[in-house]
Amino acid sequence: MPSEPGFRALSRSPRLRANLHSVTFMTSPKPSSWAILALTGLAWGVSFPAMRVALEALTPLTIVAIRLSIAAAVIWAVARARGYRLPGWETQTERRIWVASFGMAMLSNALPFTLLMFSLQFVSAGFAGITMAVVPLLVLPLGHWLLPDQRLTARKVLGFAIGFVGVFVLIGPGILTPGTGGMAEGLARVGCILAALCYALGSIVTRRAPPGPSLVFTAAALLMATCIMVSLALLVEGLPTAGTPSAWLAVAYLGLIPTALATLMLVYLIKREGPAFLSLANYQVPIWAVLLGTLFLDEVLPPSFLAALVLVLLGLAISQARIGRVRA
Repeated sequence: MPSEPGFRALSRSPRLRANLHSVTFMTSPKPSSWAILALTGLAWGVSFPAMRVALEALTPLTIVAIRLSIAAAVIWAVARARGYRLPGWETQTERRIWVASFGMAMLSNALPFTLLMFSLQFVSAGFAGITMAVVPLLVLPLGHWLLPDQRLTARKVLGFAIGFVGVFVLIGPGILTPGTGGMAEGLARVGCILAALCYALGSIVTRRAPPGPSLVFTAAALLMATCIMVSLALLVEGLPTAGTPSAWLAVAYLGLIPTALATLMLVYLIKREGPAFLSLANYQVPIWAVLLGTLFLDEVLPPSFLAALVLVLLGLAISQARIGRVRA
C-alpha cells in the first residue's frame, strides 16, 4: 500500500495534508446517506444486547477473540479485493502506519471490547449503550490538548460540563459501596466509562495517523487486535466451550455487523459526507441499546439512568460541531 506513488506523494506533501484537514462539505447529505447512518447506529446499538446474549454461554475473552477474528477476516478480504496490502517496514511512513494501527488495535478494539464484555456481566445493555454517547464528549478535552485544530470554545465547554454532570448521574455516588448491585456493579459502570475513554483516545490516534486508505489502517488494526486477543483468550480461558446456538449467533453478529459491516459503512460515509456527519450516530446508539434491552432482555433502567441519557445527549448536542464544515 505505501509503495503506491500517489500515497507516497501525499505523505510527503505538507500542503496536501493541510488541505485534507480542512475539507468543506457544502452539499446537504443525500437521503441514502441518512439511511446508511441510521443502519450504522442501529448496528452499533444492537451490539450491546447481543453481547449480553453471548455472555449467557461463552466467556468474555473468547467472545472478543472470535468477534475480532471474524471482522479481521472480512475487512482484510475486502481490502485485498480492492488491491490494498499491508504496509512494509522500510520507510518512516510505513513504520508510523504500524504504530498508528497498533494504537487503533488496542484503543478502538481490544481494550474497549474487553472492558465492555466484563462490564456487561453486571450492568444492563441499556446502561452500556448510554455510556457510548459519552465518547464525543470525552474527545473535546482530549482534542484540545492533543489536536492543535480542535481547541475548546465556550460552547464546547458548556456542552462538556452538561455531559459531565450526566456521566456523574449515570455512574452514581458511592459506586464502590455495597448496594443493590454490590461493588462489582460499581466497578462495571466504571469499566463502561473507561471503554468510552478508550474509544475517544482511539479516535485521536486515528486522526493523528499518517494519510492513507482507511481500509488498510482498519485491516492492520483488526489483525493485530485479533492476534493479541486470541492469544490472551487461549491463555486465560482455554478453548471455547460448546456454548449455545443463540450465543454463537450473537458472536457471529458482533463480528460481521457492528465490527465489519459497520466499519465499511463508516469508511463510505466519511468519504461521502465527512466525519462530522458520521458522529450523529452517537445520538442513536444509546437509544437503540435502551429500547432493545427493554424489549428483548426485560431490562428496567432506573430513572436516574434515563436522566443521565438526557443530560449526555444534551451536552453532545450543544458541543456538536456543524455538519457544514468538518476536518478529515
